[in-house]
Amino acid sequence: MPPNVSAIVDQVIYERHSVRAFLPKSVDREDVEAILSVAARAPSGTNTQPWQVYVLTGAAKDALSDEIVATFNDPDALAQHHEEYDYYPSTWVDPYLARRRKVGFDLYGLLGLGRDNQAGMKAQHARNYRFFDAPVGLIFTMDRVMGQGSLLDYGMFMQNVMLAARARGLDTCPQAAFNQFHRIISQRLNLPASQKVVCGMALGYADMDKIENRLETERVPVSEFAHFID
Repeated sequence: MPPNVSAIVDQVIYERHSVRAFLPKSVDREDVEAILSVAARAPSGTNTQPWQVYVLTGAAKDALSDEIVATFNDPDALAQHHEEYDYYPSTWVDPYLARRRKVGFDLYGLLGLGRDNQAGMKAQHARNYRFFDAPVGLIFTMDRVMGQGSLLDYGMFMQNVMLAARARGLDTCPQAAFNQFHRIISQRLNLPASQKVVCGMALGYADMDKIENRLETERVPVSEFAHFID
């Protein structure tokens, strides 16, 4: 292995971040296929490979976004939609609550949205459902028969997607926000009843002129999460 490989891999990992504004520049299908092909080298328990990916562009992506945004903006309709599985804890505790609040405050602060600007924050949240204007939207699904361990496998697969994209000059944003609207997604994509929605992801070229893409999230030092036992 060439001596500079580790530096290249480290650079790609450090460069990856969640992008929330994309350029109106198309992504070649060949690039998407290449990204998914290399991502599929992710490990999975007994090589089960539990991932299924729906790649949305053009009218199909817009139609899904339009329906979800309309539902999100209608309080009565929104009340009928709930996540199929718990992505976040039902009760938040520190340090996780503090980290969550900080990234939210930092993002809305960049956008000039104060805590009293509920309409502005809601509008920003709704941009999730348009994949932040990315040209490609990915919806990840998994067979319902699979257990919780397959979600661990899925995380490694999705990380590979994001790193392979970054290595090709593309950016991503993984989006659990789509989970609430799994019934709309299932109907729009004609998913088999045996499949459940895991999450979504935006894929495209970052618009670095947009201030939200200047958000830099913090990571705790290794000393706070690694436990070395001799």
